Amino acid sequence: MRRPSLLAAIAAAASVALVAAASATAEPRSHHAPGPAIDHLYVLMLENHSKSSVIGNANAPYLNRLAATNTVADHYYGVTHPSMPNYIAAIAGDTFGIQDDNDQNVVNLDRPNLVDQLERAHVTWGAYMQTLPADKLARFGPTLPDGTEASLYAKKHNPFVLFDSVKNDPARMAKVKDYSALARDLNGKHAPAFVWISPNQCHDMHGGVYQSIAGHPETPCPYGSTKDDANDAALKQKADQFVKDAVRTITTSRAWTRRSAIVVVTDENDYTGNEQTGGWENADGCCDSPYVGKGDPRVSADWPGGTYGGGLVPAIIVRGSGRAHRVDHTPYNHYSLLATIEQNWHLPYLGHAGDTAGGVRPMWAAFSGR
Repeated sequence: MRRPSLLAAIAAAASVALVAAASATAEPRSHHAPGPAIDHLYVLMLENHSKSSVIGNANAPYLNRLAATNTVADHYYGVTHPSMPNYIAAIAGDTFGIQDDNDQNVVNLDRPNLVDQLERAHVTWGAYMQTLPADKLARFGPTLPDGTEASLYAKKHNPFVLFDSVKNDPARMAKVKDYSALARDLNGKHAPAFVWISPNQCHDMHGGVYQSIAGHPETPCPYGSTKDDANDAALKQKADQFVKDAVRTITTSRAWTRRSAIVVVTDENDYTGNEQTGGWENADGCCDSPYVGKGDPRVSADWPGGTYGGGLVPAIIVRGSGRAHRVDHTPYNHYSLLATIEQNWHLPYLGHAGDTAGGVRPMWAAFSGR
């Protein structure tokens, strides 16, 4: 995430306290699950852009056509800042006190996660990472001719390999594949029921690749420094085309049925969510976003203290039952999406996904179109 005002380091004492407080294991479901209402669910995670910088923006025409003909959850928030804890939260129901983007800090994250649940319930799954290195545990990729690693792929955007129970299990790691395998898998006899897709950093609106890489016409893709500057506009255009191709791949496959659904969402916003006032309004959150106190060394010194959410982000739900434009105003975040996945397949809740008292609600209103 592009946030020069936020520090990358985690204070060890603060982390220990937060991890201890957030280490609850999965809890039983507290109310009736209507599922499995969805037979194949696809989550496509983009990067670092607010709802208002994507919805209504001319640089993302396809995303806006999707929004105009399907369901938009217009009060969907990132759980927090920066990127990596949002990915962890999305499949584990907690950030475990992590408030930075250094995936080296969590290479031994021994916590229950969605993969554990899906496999226990015999629900098939697949994770598809664009430009995945041959060494699936590499932090970046691909490796260039001079031996350096380009940052086209970023491990922090692949939450599955951040968890011990996945990365230490060869059978599970075999289900973490390069994105190029998606079309073949969805048209095969054993298409996974749950699918996660992470584009590379030129296609997810993140940016940060400054060289041209052979075989990757999407490169280079420098960071955008302000909303809709030349670099930011290019990032949106590249992501828009990727989403268009991905949605076409999914919806024309054998696995797409009237009971299938796609969720397109970004992990967090980019501090342009409130162009009129700016500032920390873009750390707004809901639904058990973490509280970070003033002076916490993990964030910038000017943070006033409070709920440290990820801000409003675009969230579009495409249903196989047919297109019908609708706007759902319910407050949601990545915990809400996880709760929906868990209810759909009758799984127990992980962490905050089950905290209805804290405002976490599953997204059935958005998925049903009612």
